[in-house]
Amino acid sequence: MIFEKVPTVPTSKELLDKSYKRASRAKHGKRILDRKSKLDAEESMVLTAANILTDNLIHIVKKFPSFDNMPPFYLELADVIVGVEEMKMNLASVQWAGNKINELARKYVGIMRSAEDAKVVRKQAFGRMSSIVDSVDGSLRFLNIARNKLRKLPEIGEGPTIVVAGYPNVGKSSFVALVSSAHPEIAAYPFTTKGLAVGHFERNRIRHQVIDTPGLLDRPLEERNAIELQAISALKHVGKVILYIVDPSETCGYTLETQMHLLEEIKKEFGIPMIVVANKTDISKTDSGADMSMSTLTGDGVEAVLDRLLEIIPPQDLNVINNH
Repeated sequence: MIFEKVPTVPTSKELLDKSYKRASRAKHGKRILDRKSKLDAEESMVLTAANILTDNLIHIVKKFPSFDNMPPFYLELADVIVGVEEMKMNLASVQWAGNKINELARKYVGIMRSAEDAKVVRKQAFGRMSSIVDSVDGSLRFLNIARNKLRKLPEIGEGPTIVVAGYPNVGKSSFVALVSSAHPEIAAYPFTTKGLAVGHFERNRIRHQVIDTPGLLDRPLEERNAIELQAISALKHVGKVILYIVDPSETCGYTLETQMHLLEEIKKEFGIPMIVVANKTDISKTDSGADMSMSTLTGDGVEAVLDRLLEIIPPQDLNVINNH
């Protein structure tokens, strides 16, 4: 997954403690016999501390993926969850701190060589470096929180993707679980208490994805907040076909009329191939005007629905995968 390898981001205190401990060890490794050896020891402390800080700060920035080259789906979801511009600003602050400390170290080593007391200059250098690292502590903490949130994003590749929509309790998750090789992976997000459920299966040596969208596509447009609307926008980048499930028995708790109203809204939102399927045929034979019918409880018709969904995936989306 794109954010999976981003390591924990340390606080300013953790970074400073680590660098100054290493600097102390560097000094203890020197034999101090005269003024020159004392100068070497103090120089070694400054350079060691600066190198540790610079390397760690630059490493933090490099481990985050480039937002300029990120797939649109992940870019929009990252913007929904943590804010891409704020991420860029905080990463830039950390990059600046790393570069500034490297510059300071060279400057203070030069001052140290002509100073009467190298230890005094080294303490000044440590003070300046500490101030710089402390100044980006807020950025470090923001990036670690962002890292923890982004790591929870499920793996959603470029393969053919079925988006499953419909009101709660109509059988969306049951369908995903039935057609996937394993139970759906549930990932929690700030914009929904339930999260996205992602299932995978293979057909004709092509990996397909099925995404259940509880909390996003199961209520009217006017009830969704701006964050949910952005998440729906992100789903447009990966969705190739939509399975809209209705429950004609209305045991889901919503009238068929209400369910069909949401269907019209989703058609406007996505504009991609769609199949409307009536579920719970084991308890209801009501004519819903759906394209197909099934029962996720007994499994009747589920395979036929999946076959039909695969048939209407645009050929170019299958060709892209075959060409990789």
